Amino acid sequence: MNIKIIKILALLMLAASITACGNNQSTQRKSSSLEDLKSASDTNVELAIGYIKRQQYEVAKNKLEKAIKQNPENLNAYKTMAYLMNALGKVDEAEDYYQDAFEIKGDDPELHNSYGAFLCSHNRLDEAYDEFRKAFENPYYKSAHLAYSNAGNCLLKQKKYKMAEEHLRIALRAQPTMPNALLSMAEVGLESRKYLMARAYVQRFHAATKPTAESLWVQAQAEKALGAQDYYLQAAKQLLKEFPDSEEAGRLDQSVYHERYR
Repeated sequence: MNIKIIKILALLMLAASITACGNNQSTQRKSSSLEDLKSASDTNVELAIGYIKRQQYEVAKNKLEKAIKQNPENLNAYKTMAYLMNALGKVDEAEDYYQDAFEIKGDDPELHNSYGAFLCSHNRLDEAYDEFRKAFENPYYKSAHLAYSNAGNCLLKQKKYKMAEEHLRIALRAQPTMPNALLSMAEVGLESRKYLMARAYVQRFHAATKPTAESLWVQAQAEKALGAQDYYLQAAKQLLKEFPDSEEAGRLDQSVYHERYR
């Protein structure tokens, strides 16, 4: 073969090699850049959650908008934004972000649980239960107890006490010290006139976490129904002392106010 032709072929092969190498490097850079953006997006969601906890909502919103721009498929960014919008009273916007999240991953059990809690908070109770059911029936959902607990709370709002109790017991078998489920069980006992049950579960609640105005109210009403006047006054006085401006304190019998200063 002519030496000149060989040189030309060698140059062509070298050029092709350089082009291929360049293309590979470009692809690698693009892949690395996408991963960096995804990582940055996750970081912004984490920062936003911290700002939400500190009630710095405007900064949190900016972080979440940036996270979504960096990674339009970041499911947690949409879920957190939905939560934030709901907390700010922007219910329609929260709904939109939940629907965006479903478009990304419609079978995500945690998303169904979160959306169910949103619906329940706005008294869309039947829709909420459907979402909770989709969550706790998913065999791959490791936190199904949360969906059972939320479903129980929602059923309690509907005064479906038997169903509520069934769901809450399932949740507590998985997590025996879950405060929300314990308090809801106490409320089920109170509303079902199972006052010993109400007493037992509110005691378990207080063993697991600090008393709240709601828990002390439930305790006071259970003790009153059981005829345990001393325990009733003890719970009622604690409610007045620790949560004097609460709605629950305002519902106490006037006699308790007189007893408070004895």
